[in-house]
Amino acid sequence: MSANVDLIQLTEQTKKLTAMVVEDEKVTNELLSSTFKNFFAEVDSCFDGESALKVYEEKKPDVVFVDIIMSGMDGIELARKIREINPNQIIIVISASNDMEKISESIEVGVNSFIQKPIDTKKIIELLNNVVSMIAKKKKVETKTFSISLPLDLYETVNDNAKAESISKNAVIIRALRSFYNQ
Repeated sequence: MSANVDLIQLTEQTKKLTAMVVEDEKVTNELLSSTFKNFFAEVDSCFDGESALKVYEEKKPDVVFVDIIMSGMDGIELARKIREINPNQIIIVISASNDMEKISESIEVGVNSFIQKPIDTKKIIELLNNVVSMIAKKKKVETKTFSISLPLDLYETVNDNAKAESISKNAVIIRALRSFYNQ
């Protein structure tokens, strides 16, 4: 039972996200795309690196699933190009390759995850849980860093007020901003 509840909660999270599947094998591409369509709001599928790059630039999906071995631009090259556009992109390699050189190269490029084919449901659910937590961490980092520049005399006033009331400087700044905007 709990597995189903987890799956519902997981889907609620992934349904806010978009994905792209890059796989040159038609059957595998269709299988992955149709599976991921159950989880993601939108799934674009591409059969080669060149078209994938175009779709990526246009759609900017949250998650990119990529096969390593493809004719033309391979998955590693594609991952490298995507990293240049967006260093924080979540890129997941799904490959049957057990070529250590390719695997270590994809790690060097900085893919977030590497999954061996064939993929079963359990692997997909585990993978999606990882994706959701990666995105949650990214959002946390983005919202955590808030900085404000104050003129020095104002900063000293804030500092003194914070000390006097033993509250954080942020609390004083928030209060000051509120009173400023509520004038």
